[in-house]
Amino acid sequence: MSPLRIALSDDHAVVRTGLRLLLETQPGWKVVAESGDAETAARDVRMHHPDVLVLDLIMPGRASLEVLRELRRDAVSTVVLTMESDPAMARAALTAGASAYVLKEAADDHLLEAIRAVAAGRTYLDPTLGAALASEGTRERGALGRLTARERDVLRLIALGHTNQEIARELGLSVRTIESHRASIQAKTKRTSRAGLVGYALAAGLLDDVRRRGVLPAPR
Repeated sequence: MSPLRIALSDDHAVVRTGLRLLLETQPGWKVVAESGDAETAARDVRMHHPDVLVLDLIMPGRASLEVLRELRRDAVSTVVLTMESDPAMARAALTAGASAYVLKEAADDHLLEAIRAVAAGRTYLDPTLGAALASEGTRERGALGRLTARERDVLRLIALGHTNQEIARELGLSVRTIESHRASIQAKTKRTSRAGLVGYALAAGLLDDVRRRGVLPAPR
């Protein structure tokens, strides 16, 4: 049987060392590449052709979610291994192309199980997130009712990566008006970062048409 080839990407060297030791205790598993950022992880995938990539979600440099979308074109299954327990981020990662989402706080057994699952063509979600993710979309869709129609338009364009100036031109409004809408959206959704707003928009279904076309936003 061919070995299961795995690439690791985490910005902490000590974490990578621990992961390598854990993974290579499994019969037939081999770590073929390590990196400390998502951009290098993408290069490693194209150079070493691993079967599975274990990828940290938050690292310096290029956004991991952006790289995930690119890697959908490559024959690699990606396991996101992260401290980010927000269900919206899990949804964003899975939508961007991850095959599994595992929390670092309970990583060992769950990570091994996730890698076995994705290597067999299945998906895997950390058990502690299952119920939260199931209810999160319903909650966010309900919360959309607190936004005006114009605020939903602005939120969608923010999530698609447009600047305030671009949104103003698109909607025929002033930049100051867009800034006011954005402040209101952040207050109502309790999300202040673009990553948070993207996750909210994904969960609420504002980007379903974009997701079906395979063109996804890049939280950063």
